[in-house]
Amino acid sequence: MKPMITYDDFEKLDVRMAKIVAAEKIEGADKLLKLTLDLGDKTQTVAAGIALHYQPEEVVGLTVPVLVNLAPRLMRGVMSCGMVLMPSSADGKPVPLLPMTDVPPGVQVK
Repeated sequence: MKPMITYDDFEKLDVRMAKIVAAEKIEGADKLLKLTLDLGDKTQTVAAGIALHYQPEEVVGLTVPVLVNLAPRLMRGVMSCGMVLMPSSADGKPVPLLPMTDVPPGVQVK
């Protein structure tokens, strides 16, 4: 477990549901996929470390939670603006967290 944070720390996190509208492999990066996310009022690009487990076409169309206010970071030539949030299964495979009903892109996770 990580150290305890305050509610004020938690309030700084902006987690929203995003629809993956495009995905592609990143040249020279075996573990990363470049994902284009629909956040309702804008699109955002993230590099996600899921390429060892998923082909790009397997994730397009999924609606997943994303930390959208993470500082941008250059990853293998892709400016990643956020982080897709996925737990790992017992064997280490990332597992998408999917809503049980349709939710619009951009809705805040509380």
